[in-house]
Amino acid sequence: MKAYIFPGQGSQFKGMGKDLFEKSEVAKKMFHHADNILNFPISQIMFEGSDEDLKQTKVTQPAVFLHSVISSYLIDNFKPDMVAGHSLGEFSALVANGTLRFEDGLQLVFIRAQAMQKACELAPGAMAAVLGYQSEEQVENICKEIIGEIVVPANYNAPGQLVISGSDKGIDLAIEKLKAAGVKRAIKLPVGGAFHSPLMEPAQKELEKAIHQTAFYAPSCPIYQNVNAKAETDPATIKKNLVLQLTSPVLWTQSVKQMVSDGATEFIEVGPGNVLQGLVKKIMG
Repeated sequence: MKAYIFPGQGSQFKGMGKDLFEKSEVAKKMFHHADNILNFPISQIMFEGSDEDLKQTKVTQPAVFLHSVISSYLIDNFKPDMVAGHSLGEFSALVANGTLRFEDGLQLVFIRAQAMQKACELAPGAMAAVLGYQSEEQVENICKEIIGEIVVPANYNAPGQLVISGSDKGIDLAIEKLKAAGVKRAIKLPVGGAFHSPLMEPAQKELEKAIHQTAFYAPSCPIYQNVNAKAETDPATIKKNLVLQLTSPVLWTQSVKQMVSDGATEFIEVGPGNVLQGLVKKIMG
C-alpha cells in the first residue's frame, strides 16, 4: 500500500516551485490562482525571494503547502491508500485525499500562518531539538520538572529525536537540565516561536473559527493525524484534530508505525525536501 507523506515548515528553499511552474501548465495555473487567492505574489517570492523572505511564517506555510499540493497534482495516477503530513503538512495531505478543496486549504494555511505569527509576537517562545537521550520518558519528566515556565514535548520525529517547545526561559532551563542528565545534544532551533505548545492557544482560537466555517468532505483514503496517530475518515473528527494540532505534540513516529501496521509498504514524500523520508527510515530502522 502506498502512503503519501507531506512535509511541514522548515523544508522551504530559495527558488522552490520554479521548476514545477516552468514544466507544467497545470502548475502555472495553480500558482497564478494562489496569487489571486492570497492577494500577494506568493509565486514570485517562492521563485525569486531570499532565504529571509521565505522564513516569514506567513510566506513559509503557504509556500510549502503550494509546493506539496501542486507536486501531488503532477503525479501520474495519483491514488494514495493513506496520507499523513508533518504539522503544516497535514493540510497538504487533506487536499491530497479530497477532504479539502485546494482553495480552502490554501486559505486555512494562510490564516493559520498569520495567527501563529501573532501568537509568537504575543508570547515569544523557542524550540529545541533533543538527541541521544535514554528514553522519551526521561525528556518528558525533565519538561515537567520546570516550574513556572512552559516546556512541553512538541515533535516525536523519530526514535532518539524529540523536539521540545515552550517559553524562552523554560527552554534554556530544560537544555541545562537535559545536559546535566547526560543527554548528548539539546540545541535551540531557528524557529519563530513555541509551536505545538500551549503558547499557541490564541492562534488555535482563530484557526478553529476558520475551520468551522470551511467545508470538509469525505476523504478518498484515511489520514493519519498528528494528534492521535490514528487513521481518520470522519470530516468532523478531522476538523477537531486539526484544531487541537496547534497546541499538541506531533506524533510522527507513532503515525508512521501505525501506517506500517495498517499495511503501508511504500512511503512517498511529496513537496520540498526529503526530511520525512529520512525520519521514516529511522522509524522503520
